[in-house]
Amino acid sequence: MPTTARRQISQQITLSLACLLGMSLAWAEPDEEALGKNAGYPISPGQGVSQMQYRVGSWSALDKVPGILTHKVAKGDTTTPLPKASASIDIRYRHRNLGYTLDEYLDRRRITGLLILKNGEIVAERYRYGRTEQNRFLSFSMAKSVTSLLVGSALSRGVIKSIDDPAALYAKDLEGSPYGQTSIRHLLRMSSGLTFTERYDGQDDVAKLSRSVATGNPAVNSVLRSITDRHSNAGEKFVYASAETEVLGRVLTAASGRTMADLTSEWLWRPLGTEQDAFWCTGKDRQESAYFCFNASLRDWGRLGHMLARDGKVGDVQVIPQAYLLDATDPARQPAAFRPYRATPGVGYGYQFWLLPQKERSFGMQGIHGQTVFVQPATGIVMVQTAVYAGASGAIDPDAYAERASFWQGVLQSLGGDTSRY
Repeated sequence: MPTTARRQISQQITLSLACLLGMSLAWAEPDEEALGKNAGYPISPGQGVSQMQYRVGSWSALDKVPGILTHKVAKGDTTTPLPKASASIDIRYRHRNLGYTLDEYLDRRRITGLLILKNGEIVAERYRYGRTEQNRFLSFSMAKSVTSLLVGSALSRGVIKSIDDPAALYAKDLEGSPYGQTSIRHLLRMSSGLTFTERYDGQDDVAKLSRSVATGNPAVNSVLRSITDRHSNAGEKFVYASAETEVLGRVLTAASGRTMADLTSEWLWRPLGTEQDAFWCTGKDRQESAYFCFNASLRDWGRLGHMLARDGKVGDVQVIPQAYLLDATDPARQPAAFRPYRATPGVGYGYQFWLLPQKERSFGMQGIHGQTVFVQPATGIVMVQTAVYAGASGAIDPDAYAERASFWQGVLQSLGGDTSRY
């Protein structure tokens, strides 16, 4: 065989191998073997839902984990459509001075679902690690924002008379305790001034609270009543504390005489026109875990985000009062100590919503391990992400969270959003 022919064949083989390698790399998902791919992404047998091999399976089907108690959030009879955008949009972003595409973002991070909307139309919808549109994803602390929306609805219906009322006016089990004496407004802003540790090391107060929820021993109200030390006066500053949302959940159920699941269905899920039932996990006392355990499909999280982008409206119906939602999400309506760069070195905090540091009002629902709904109402842009990040927070896994922020900026820039800083 002539040398030239041999060289051409060799080049073709090399090219074919490169293509196959590239395809295999494209198909691979970050840490998929450690996350349980070979076992079909198994659901936990009842313990250790946060163990690496169970995260994908369990966090997208928590109602199937033995021992987990749930309350169904029923959808309505009609579904609000989420049509696909007619034109394809190439989403790109920059992170640490390098440019990437949307697909490269997915290949770099442990993301189970990604949905991007523009004015209620689907720009991108991706599922990873064998997940589908049928899965209902654990939100972790995105549930806090759902709890806030229920508070706003309760206020508009007169179920709660004023958010300046003390919690114990409704949650009688907390009478005489510091949390019971804290106003609903200060609980919404996580500004009770009470010391509640949240380090995600298994030894902090949130771990104690979660064990109480799971076992009923000690009772959750007993744990809440035990929080008595103060770091500051109520209303002075933001300090993240999941216990404050748990108190809000107990205010809601006591004030209404109904479960949070029923309230979520009637006040939120049915008006949204969701396509699937959602569910809350509950503790042994059958109280929904207001601070971390709401579960819903990716598209229904998108419908929630789109409603937020329209300042509380679905079609012509005002589902959440606009004034309350603006109070919850607009930095200009917060005391100075709660605005971006003041509440934290970056973002601000409203009524259980994170206030993003952008000139155009933008805000987020966030949960540990990468759960996200980001919203920019003026431009109609919504980004939903479910994930199984290795680290619970940016303090533990900083680059994953930094890249998520970079990707959000790229989404805004690609879709005509406003990226100017606050």
